[in-house]
Amino acid sequence: MPEAVHGLGVSPGRAAGPAYRMAGPPVLPPAGPVADPARESALAAQALRDVAEHLERHAARASNPQAREILEAQSLIAADPALLESAEEGIAAGLGAAHALDAACARHREALLAAGGYFADRAGDLDDIRNRAVAAVLGLPMPGVPDPGHPYILIADDLAPADTAGLDPATVLALVTEKGGPTSHTAILARTLGLPAVVACRDAAGIDDGTLLGVDGNTGYVEVGIAEDVAAAIRLEAAARRERRAAGHGPGRTADGHPVALLLNIGSAHDLRAPEDAEGVGLFRTEFLFLDRRDAPSFEEQVAAYTAVLRALPGRRVVIRTLDAGSDKPLPFLRLPGEANPALGVRGLRTSRVRPEILDTQLDALAEAARGSDAETWVMAPMVSTVAEAAAFARRARERGLRHVGAMVEVPAAALHARRLLEVVDFLSIGTNDLGQYAFAADRQHGELADLLDPWQPGLLQLIAMCAEAGREASKPVGVCGEAAADPLLATVLAGLGVRSLSMAAPAVPDVRDALARRSLAECEAGARRALAAEGPAEARAAAGDAAG
Repeated sequence: MPEAVHGLGVSPGRAAGPAYRMAGPPVLPPAGPVADPARESALAAQALRDVAEHLERHAARASNPQAREILEAQSLIAADPALLESAEEGIAAGLGAAHALDAACARHREALLAAGGYFADRAGDLDDIRNRAVAAVLGLPMPGVPDPGHPYILIADDLAPADTAGLDPATVLALVTEKGGPTSHTAILARTLGLPAVVACRDAAGIDDGTLLGVDGNTGYVEVGIAEDVAAAIRLEAAARRERRAAGHGPGRTADGHPVALLLNIGSAHDLRAPEDAEGVGLFRTEFLFLDRRDAPSFEEQVAAYTAVLRALPGRRVVIRTLDAGSDKPLPFLRLPGEANPALGVRGLRTSRVRPEILDTQLDALAEAARGSDAETWVMAPMVSTVAEAAAFARRARERGLRHVGAMVEVPAAALHARRLLEVVDFLSIGTNDLGQYAFAADRQHGELADLLDPWQPGLLQLIAMCAEAGREASKPVGVCGEAAADPLLATVLAGLGVRSLSMAAPAVPDVRDALARRSLAECEAGARRALAAEGPAEARAAAGDAAG
């Protein structure tokens, strides 16, 4: 019997193949006396230059915009003079180049972890830079993915951007990592590439090379030591899935014609590589324009960025989220004071309490961009908790001529007051990632709490159902833009709950379209009822699958 290990499914789909593990980091030799500090400094400087140039070359070759941006940012970290200065301080204290680079990267890593949120997610970049720089000093090959000469499932402690950016989906069938979370590089790029992926799977450490695996990126289960006939069945299923993906086109519909709009989650116009495959944009994350800046982007810069997206989608809906800063996305230019618990502090719409001019400029820019395009421009505020907040935001947006104004539902208070929110806004968009973490008091980066973060939790589904019911009563649309929308089976449940649009990464659209097309609205509603009545997420998924036949 195969053994099953479990993690957090972050990119849907199933795959089967032999496991091959990423090589471990280079091992430091024993520390010894430093005969020539100047030579060690030169070695450290050259190693960091080599790493920065290597990452820059990878960025230039990366066809995926997200991969390119991640690699460029990592290259800048390697080239940061502060990192070299830290290594030189270690050399001056008697360390060799390899040990000094190791210590310097460790110090910078701790600083990022202490900053929390978005910066803490970047701590893994320092691990990768450390491994590459130490390997360069020791004359070892730079770390990279294995190449067994045939398709395989990649197992790793974690994956750095330089590793994931160059992955070939024809060779790497799926990803399984011991660390990581829903917003890690592995998760983001796996979804972009359409690869099944499971992260936070601690027991993956015991999987030997060549072991035949079955990976389910929906449930997070990894079957270890499966039989060849089981693997063959999974491969046939994956091939059929690819055929359905290639054949499916057009708007989202259930088998009996009930419309469910299929929209994209994007960070910029670069993410619109195939906009014709979706009905519009359900989440334009504008904060990517603000990240890593000392000053806010100008009005003109913002107008240009928003116009590029709107003009690419004439006649289609584009839902733009205003700046979602704070917590896991701290922005230095906001100069917000430190907080003991930033996830419960000044984030999202709340930043306008202390820096109202940032939101005013953004709304002005959005209105100007909307006037210059034929897209259907919708705008929504993140982290809305009260009706008063929603009303104040709607007033500010409508004063500028923005006609479709909404609120995100990311905290339970907003879901509980969905009916009252819809009295002052035109639509609701449910962010299931944040709504789940706040409803279950579970940090969404915490791999140990994967069961609580599962979007199939009946408690989370109940909050979504409340919002959808409020939308039906008010005859106003309610959509889902969290990662739950990308799960094909869960998408049918959301449609059954009354959700009218689903927004996701582009590679997920064909599978979701296919899942909806194979079920009638009545079957979706039956699956939703069974999932709501289930005791836990695994039972909810199983019940919905049974209802679907």
